[in-house]
Amino acid sequence: MAEEAILGYLEKNEEIGDSGQFAAEFGIDHNEIVNLIKSLHGFRYVDAQDIKRESWVLTEEGKAYAAAGSPEVQLFLAIPPEGISKEELQKKLGPLALKIALAQAAKNKWVDIGKQLISRKVQHVDDKVKNLLLQIQDGQDIDPDDIKALKGRKLIVSQTWKGYSVKKGPNYAPRRKKVVTDLTRDNLQSGEWKELEFKEYNYTAKGLPVEGGHLHPLLKVRDQVKKIFFCMGFEEMPTNNFVESSFWNFDALFQPQQHPARDSHDTFFLQAPSTTKELPEDYVQRVKRVHEYGGYESRGYGYDWKREEANKNLLRTHTTAVSSRMLYLMAQKPFSPKKYFSIDRVFRNEAVDRTHLAEFHQIEGLVCDRGLTLCNLIEVLHDFFSRLGMTKLKFKPAYNPYTEPSMEIFSYHEGFKKWVEVGNSGMFRPEMLCPMGLPEDVRVIAWGLSLERPTMIMYGDR
Repeated sequence: MAEEAILGYLEKNEEIGDSGQFAAEFGIDHNEIVNLIKSLHGFRYVDAQDIKRESWVLTEEGKAYAAAGSPEVQLFLAIPPEGISKEELQKKLGPLALKIALAQAAKNKWVDIGKQLISRKVQHVDDKVKNLLLQIQDGQDIDPDDIKALKGRKLIVSQTWKGYSVKKGPNYAPRRKKVVTDLTRDNLQSGEWKELEFKEYNYTAKGLPVEGGHLHPLLKVRDQVKKIFFCMGFEEMPTNNFVESSFWNFDALFQPQQHPARDSHDTFFLQAPSTTKELPEDYVQRVKRVHEYGGYESRGYGYDWKREEANKNLLRTHTTAVSSRMLYLMAQKPFSPKKYFSIDRVFRNEAVDRTHLAEFHQIEGLVCDRGLTLCNLIEVLHDFFSRLGMTKLKFKPAYNPYTEPSMEIFSYHEGFKKWVEVGNSGMFRPEMLCPMGLPEDVRVIAWGLSLERPTMIMYGDR
């Protein structure tokens, strides 16, 4: 034990003159010796005095020269008797090493630099720089002028070594007495507390600095995205209902009841309350009719739409459920163009692994106005994503039950050096909008993406 070595040594000797030499002699790490001396000094087992020594150590460049030789000597050895062109030397040494080597070799008058060739002026040279660096590495003293020259070339740097000289303190003992920090129930019941020696409290010691909280990266990017939407003139939709009915989450979006996403493998259905009690009946009937028989130039899905499926409660699988509710409320008033957005949690019944969770955050934006086209959607997407720093976008045709046409959005990832999908988009179908009561010439363009993926891209996560 290092502590026994220190206290045992002081029992027979007046002092430890140098903690570094002591550590080397006993084969103990010096950092461990230093920590123990500080501890023993705090309890006054020993008195310790600081020792500081300045020394020179090699930089990475200096280590390279000590191993392979200085660049000026490498240059000299690379020159054949007949001379060599600067271009050939550069191929052998590299442009940076050649520049340094030529300057030093010319200063030493070792080479003759002509217009065509570089040739030797002397037959033999000694690598003084390498020899000096090796001497410093071995701990030898060298001339101050040589130190100045090596320091000027940034081949060595000064390093301060810190250690201690140690003597016996007023509370010295060959072994540290064990002091107790806590009084226990067993100590009190056994009467042992009368014999115990307790550690003194240091009432002047400072506690750990109190640090304020820090925003999570997701919250930072969420706030940034919110500001982008507000700057673009959008209003935020209320997203405080995590529980939705299947009607608003699926049926109102013209998503058929036999769609795989409604299966329990992808959706969390509630056991209590298992069904909703309130739905707008006239709107429900219009949705039922468009599912079964179509309308608005659509054939529908041609199946028996079941009210009990629409009534089932679930944890919303996307914030588009909020969008469908907001659009329905809009349709109950005289029409006026709107821009809405939402950022909140959604839930999917997926196997949790390193890339999937049972919940994530969805960003959604929509624009509702007369006569909108796909060109308007692409323009808005370029504006939105450019404000997030994603200026390279591509669009790929896709299928969504409630948008037509639909597009997947790709952004070029500089880290991956490839295109990465960042969202989905499209124009809401007439089968979704017209049953709500919106005018037939009203169009809604919309897009959605997770909050996590742009956060990963913005923070350089690959």
